[in-house]
Amino acid sequence: MIVVPVLGLLLGLASLLLLASPWPYLAPLVVFGLLGLALLYRRPGWGLLGICALVPFEGLFKDSAFSAAKLLGASLILILLCQLLLRQIPERRLASNLWRALGPFLLCLLLSLMYSENLGVSLDSLRELAVGLVLFWVTLLIAREVNLLMLCRLLALSVASTCVIALVSAKYQVGGRAIGLLQDANYFALLIAMALPAAIFLALRARHWPLRLFWVGICLTLMAGMTKTDSRSGLLVVLLTLAIGAWHYREHFRRLRPKHLGFALFALAIGVPTGIAVLPADYVARVQSLGLLKSGAHSQDASLGRRSSYLVVGGQMIRENPLLGSGLGTFPIHYAATGFASGFSENLNQPDLFRRAHNTYLELFSELGIPAGLSFVALMLLGLRNFARARQGFLASNRQEQADIATHLGLSLLAMALFLLFLSAPNHKYLWIFLALSSVLRRQAEAAEGA
Repeated sequence: MIVVPVLGLLLGLASLLLLASPWPYLAPLVVFGLLGLALLYRRPGWGLLGICALVPFEGLFKDSAFSAAKLLGASLILILLCQLLLRQIPERRLASNLWRALGPFLLCLLLSLMYSENLGVSLDSLRELAVGLVLFWVTLLIAREVNLLMLCRLLALSVASTCVIALVSAKYQVGGRAIGLLQDANYFALLIAMALPAAIFLALRARHWPLRLFWVGICLTLMAGMTKTDSRSGLLVVLLTLAIGAWHYREHFRRLRPKHLGFALFALAIGVPTGIAVLPADYVARVQSLGLLKSGAHSQDASLGRRSSYLVVGGQMIRENPLLGSGLGTFPIHYAATGFASGFSENLNQPDLFRRAHNTYLELFSELGIPAGLSFVALMLLGLRNFARARQGFLASNRQEQADIATHLGLSLLAMALFLLFLSAPNHKYLWIFLALSSVLRRQAEAAEGA
């Protein structure tokens, strides 16, 4: 345990330096920092929970060199490295079936980096992606110590709280669309789509009606936030995720008696028209505009036209560089060189020419090549398969609650996988955390099934 005295010595020196600096009032914070590090050393799983809870609030610290999430993440990485060196964490925890897809993806990424058309842009994009990869590694190491019920609570509450802020304050809206504490309405919709399965699970699990009403209220808050984002892709993802979730619970529907069917139909007869009536007229019009997709890049809807133009540019990039792509982060450069960029620019005075593909799969196929794109798709499918296999394993060992948790966390990853068709977010923290969680849960389920 030589690490503790060394940390104490370093923090003591830091306190003395702060006392001698122009900011002596910061010296007491070192003591709290030492206590926090000691607590994090004993309970590293709490650090991962903290990172998950802080993701919806990242917009508050976007331009800050030091933020709670960055300090927490750096501290957690240093602590895990120390524990690995001291063999306090077994290295076998890093074993995962996801490496079969992630390994080839990383290899293709490095090869593409060597032949990138713009190395500076690629290195900057790699730095952002590295954050997610580090979180994948961290989650593999400590996910067994994470309270998954608490993870569901923090995910639902943190996203719902930003929904409330966005609903009541016009400051967190752009053009009438809620963006929460982020910079884009669609990224906010992604968080809501991922948090909704967790909130539904907590509402179904609650045994006392006041608590159940509370979580139902959280679900309604998330749906209200979704409608305020005006995200058409968000609505489609939520509806599809809910439909697949209902399929997972089909065994419970068989327990319904004929008398229950009448109440269910009555609730639908009231709820569906009421839900449609309370939807904002602008949002309904945006959803109806999806029928214009067949018009392609010439669609009268500028947003749909832009998305069609991304497909045209991405397809051309794939044909030009099918094996290694043009380099990570170079799609906006290619798009800016086309006529689509100026034609679909929202601001004619200051044109926004450099736009991402708004489709993670298309972006990776065009920037890294077909092999890397297929590896990433395989990675997503393996993650979803891991959650499904974890559910089966827990059910086989009569662990219903763990099976339900695996189901709903899998639905959150499914929402992410579907949303990546409409959004460029290969470095999203939740993506890599949930992928690692899928592997850990599967190993736990297989161990329980074989016990």
